[in-house]
Amino acid sequence: MIRPTKPEDAVALIDVANTIGFQPHEIEALGKMLADYFGGNTDSDPFWITDFDDKDGPVGVAYCEPERMTEQTWNLQLIAIRPDHQGQGRGGKLLHYVEETLKARGGRMLLVETLASFERTRKFYAKCGYEEEARIRDFYTAGADKIVFRKVLNAA
Repeated sequence: MIRPTKPEDAVALIDVANTIGFQPHEIEALGKMLADYFGGNTDSDPFWITDFDDKDGPVGVAYCEPERMTEQTWNLQLIAIRPDHQGQGRGGKLLHYVEETLKARGGRMLLVETLASFERTRKFYAKCGYEEEARIRDFYTAGADKIVFRKVLNAA
């Protein structure tokens, strides 16, 4: 079941991030983002979505926020499925839910960023209808390029 994230999901969602390899400083930032979101301490209109399994609780998460100074362009900052629940189509369903949520809000375009070295991730976005829009060389560190994917949601 995919649904809006609830405050009681936070610990499990941080665990999801931990199981997919988030670094300690990234886990700390994620915890702060969730706390700010549920505390109403954000200056934008982000949203969190949880993939909830009846047996295992929260097993996936997506976080999306609007791009400042744009007309309904959004950025998918995080999408993750716990490794023991991957390969079941959950990521595609979660991404589709995000897209439908954005369309209902009038969202025009969704951007997604990933590392060039994440071939599986890049294939996932291509399979979901995203096109590679940009590459920023050496963005994360020397030799670690950032790839930006784009999908038009509501062509106006």
